[in-house]
Amino acid sequence: MALGLLVLALGGGLVWLALRLCAAAPVRAATRAGYFDAVLPGLEGARRGRAPTGFPRLAGRMGGLELDLQVVPDSLTFRKLPALWLLVTALEPLPLSQRIQLMTRPRGVEPFSNIARLPVQTALPPGFPADAMLKSEAPLTADEAALLRLHLDLFDDPRVKELVLAPEGLRIVWLADEAERGRYLLFREAELGQEQLAPHALSPLVARLRAIRADILREGMRKCA
Repeated sequence: MALGLLVLALGGGLVWLALRLCAAAPVRAATRAGYFDAVLPGLEGARRGRAPTGFPRLAGRMGGLELDLQVVPDSLTFRKLPALWLLVTALEPLPLSQRIQLMTRPRGVEPFSNIARLPVQTALPPGFPADAMLKSEAPLTADEAALLRLHLDLFDDPRVKELVLAPEGLRIVWLADEAERGRYLLFREAELGQEQLAPHALSPLVARLRAIRADILREGMRKCA
């Protein structure tokens, strides 16, 4: 009898959970679709797309840069809470000869990065974050290392995950959201991106991309090409 009641209770709980998830689906879809709405007015010539995850993808000009904005949910990282990563990409060609990526706390399963495919890993020079990985297509030159060193304070923000420098442009990857620990551990629910990206969160990342680009284009940094 007790076993039957337990099975009945469990079955009822599963039905309740399924109904709850179904009812929440339209709200979740609308919330995800509006994730970039708060920063949309700051983009000139904004163009909007939609990723398979339901989150938008946004392009346009801000701060003199042609930007591509997207967010990537990450629920694959072992022993970590599900996260939402913001990718801020400046699509402006640069006089660089190779792709360089600097990532903190790499785990090898980051869905937003191809750092694992780069063939050359450089031992971290003094002053670089101790928990970082530095990889490139070819051995790093002294000038490329000097360029990175100029902007290491970017990683003083613990939410900054990766910096990408490439001939086709620049990218910063930033932790936009993380699942609430208690709710995730109890219910395995990870509602990410419930609050829109705030302009004050995006602006410093764009300013940093602009500063890195300016340093590369300065006459003294052309040796990086």
